[in-house]
Amino acid sequence: MSIRDIIEGKQQWRAHLARVKALPEDYQIVYKEMQKYLFKVGPVGLAEGTLLTGIVDFFEEGAASGKGVTELIGSDVAAFRDELIKDTPTYADLYQESAGKK
Repeated sequence: MSIRDIIEGKQQWRAHLARVKALPEDYQIVYKEMQKYLFKVGPVGLAEGTLLTGIVDFFEEGAASGKGVTELIGSDVAAFRDELIKDTPTYADLYQESAGKK
């Protein structure tokens, strides 16, 4: 990874965060909690994927249509989040596999 790649990655991340900050407050709160969870135990390929960008796209559409975040995703944020990554290997899965082999 070159310096240029690192700089471009930071610029993309900052642009992503600016999109999140432009969302209504309830959307921001839900997004940040989902992001925190996904960074902790989420999909192995999260950094290379489009999951977070897709969530922001979905939230922007919901906010533009005047819906509240729970109207859009339901009242169980954890269930919504888990549904997004249900068929994707997570770091927790990898840890359980490695712990089971010992």
